Amino acid sequence: MTKVRLGIIGMGGMGTEHFKFLQNIEHIEITALCDVDDTRIAFFQGKKFDDHHKLIMSGAVDAVLIATLHYAHTQAAIDALQNGLHVLVEKPIAVHVNDAKKMIAAHTDKKLKFAAMFNLRTNPVFQKMKHLVVSGELGEIRRTNWIVTNWFRSYAYYASSSWRATWKGEGGGVLLNQCPHNLDLLQWITGMPQKVTSFIGLGKYHDIEVEDEVNAFMEYENDATGVFITTTAEAPGTNRFEIAGERGKLVLEHGKLHFTRNEVETAHFSKTTDLCFGAPPVWEIDIPVNSTGEQHTGIHKNFRDAILHDVPLIAPAEEGIKSLELGNAMLLSGLRKKTVELPLDGDAYAHQLQKLIDSSLNT
Repeated sequence: MTKVRLGIIGMGGMGTEHFKFLQNIEHIEITALCDVDDTRIAFFQGKKFDDHHKLIMSGAVDAVLIATLHYAHTQAAIDALQNGLHVLVEKPIAVHVNDAKKMIAAHTDKKLKFAAMFNLRTNPVFQKMKHLVVSGELGEIRRTNWIVTNWFRSYAYYASSSWRATWKGEGGGVLLNQCPHNLDLLQWITGMPQKVTSFIGLGKYHDIEVEDEVNAFMEYENDATGVFITTTAEAPGTNRFEIAGERGKLVLEHGKLHFTRNEVETAHFSKTTDLCFGAPPVWEIDIPVNSTGEQHTGIHKNFRDAILHDVPLIAPAEEGIKSLELGNAMLLSGLRKKTVELPLDGDAYAHQLQKLIDSSLNT
């Protein structure tokens, strides 16, 4: 194989954007499109379908990109994997962890590449943060804090489609739509917590069913703690990511990464100094990051190269369940007003979600 024949399932907003991205990528040819609204794909000169199964069974593609509404990701991915196609799925990979587990279970043929569209993993600043944590340069993590409130969305945004911001149509709010990338990066860089306690606002600032504000507290295996704060109702918003470790603190804000590096580890200094009010001496380091990476294009190229040359995936779909589990846990904790332990009880979350769907206005 010298090129990948790709079909796009779902030509709404993101599917259309991906179609544009893919025009300039060598060795990928879009050979088929699928959408339930035939006006969205009328322009296309290749094969057109109104049902994902017809596209999958057409023989016209080697791989599919799934960019449908959230709930449809699961069946389309399972269908494609079970019929021998490589799969790239938009975020979130599913609405809840049980569906994600079904998708992962369907990936029995490991020769098939199954990837998730976590394009922020291509950003050098997040790659550098991960390196500083994984390499031990930051030392054992004590605290994380990500305030990401620059996801402002207006009433017009939520009114733009009837499926938006409903339990039946979208399956969630800011945690499922805007923040999967942040949650993915959080766990990719610092690992998964053991417990989550959160406070959420359902339609607190908008006339919607789902969450538009989240304040979550996380507890990790080594007794480190974390805070995650997000909303779609704050303007101007903040995007500040801090990771504090034994050997200093990383702060990412306004696209700039700063490392305050302790010359002596915090715990060692505390135990050995005779100073009552002293602190470890530090180096102040501005880490240069001059690009945002290739983003969506980078994931598409990586998916192509994984298929053609067996290179490792940047974002395997099996890892996509982690950000989903974290978001589901935050929502379940807020709804039940109690701490939730991880791994998440998928049945408990599915039951809670179904109760919300049954009361959804989008029926």
